[in-house]
Amino acid sequence: MKVTNGYLYYIKDSFFEKIQDKNIMINHDKKRPSYLVLKNNNLLWFIPLSSKIEKYEKIIDYKIKKYGDCKTIMIRKIAGNKSVILLQNAFPIIEKYIDHGHKINNTYIRVIASIEKEILENFNYMLNLKEEGKNLFFTDIDRIKNIMLKETLDKS
Repeated sequence: MKVTNGYLYYIKDSFFEKIQDKNIMINHDKKRPSYLVLKNNNLLWFIPLSSKIEKYEKIIDYKIKKYGDCKTIMIRKIAGNKSVILLQNAFPIIEKYIDHGHKINNTYIRVIASIEKEILENFNYMLNLKEEGKNLFFTDIDRIKNIMLKETLDKS
């Protein structure tokens, strides 16, 4: 399967079983969340999407009041519907754990370029802060990254 930046995908249950991170949005009752993919070196980064607009609008408002900005959660239109983009819940993954692309009416879903650019800017901002010792990620991205890189090395 060709995995492309800016498209939405679903993840296999085996990933969640392997990682067992309570902060990753998992498959509940066979309702899988969609994830937006960003490529970074030999890893893919998955950013979960949510439809709980009201819940996250309150959180965004709180963060803006407290910090003056909110780069960890975004609400934007994707495929004609408002979606919550949860950068704070992003995590690295490798291709073998991708189940399939998200389709609507037989068309794979992709975010528009301007939104993808904004997501990437916010994501890189968060990664830079993490390198400086300010972690805004809820998931243990270092642990997950090590597991994924080990699998990549073991495969070669």
